[in-house]
Amino acid sequence: MRCRAYILLLLLTAAGSFANGQSAEPGLVKISFVNTVTGKPILLDSTVFTNPFSETYTITRFKYYISNLALTFPEGVFKELDSYHLVDQSNAQSLSFGFTALAGTYDGLVFLLGVDSLRNVSGAQSGALDPLNDMFWTWNTGYIMAKMEGRSPQSKLVNRKVEYHIGGFAGVNSVLKNIKLPFPVPVNVSAGKTTEIIIETDFAAWWQQPNELKISEHPVCSSPGELAKKIADNYSKMFRVRQIINP
Repeated sequence: MRCRAYILLLLLTAAGSFANGQSAEPGLVKISFVNTVTGKPILLDSTVFTNPFSETYTITRFKYYISNLALTFPEGVFKELDSYHLVDQSNAQSLSFGFTALAGTYDGLVFLLGVDSLRNVSGAQSGALDPLNDMFWTWNTGYIMAKMEGRSPQSKLVNRKVEYHIGGFAGVNSVLKNIKLPFPVPVNVSAGKTTEIIIETDFAAWWQQPNELKISEHPVCSSPGELAKKIADNYSKMFRVRQIINP
């Protein structure tokens, strides 16, 4: 069944894309994530950062889910199949991944920040969605879409901990976010060659715009709800395309 769906996807994508210069010959697209705080690389449990409210903090864990990736062009999209990735700052191998795409010219990238509703209620899973990755609550509350843990002198928790486990996939407080990133220059996927898209993530977005998040007031968020949604509204703006490396 998956094989037939894959062939159908290729045929439908190709039919819409040949007019835009695509061909049936595939190339490799590599997606790389560089996690920063206002341009400074995140060094876990090391670098001291300061948020807009003059609160200092270190980051000990930083993870988030990227799913349902697709390259866009004027006539449509080319979707990555079985598209679920856990980006984990502590695991260098997770910071980049690749997939094959039809050769041609693309103008943007779209993806879901989090895990879609269907996979939240699909039972035991493996790979990036394995509960052993410590990014899953229960079958009722689903996956943690993004996680930050750290320490701050302004935290009132034991050991000055800061813990933001952001989840919730249903209802008015869903934290799922559709991200659209236009490319600064066209992405040219060439048959048999690799094109790299480097995405910079700025953790500083978690603290504000549109919602202020002060460690002194909210050092922890560990369940779905209004606060989790507000934090997700903020961090949905943390991505930008830093660089395109065409073959």
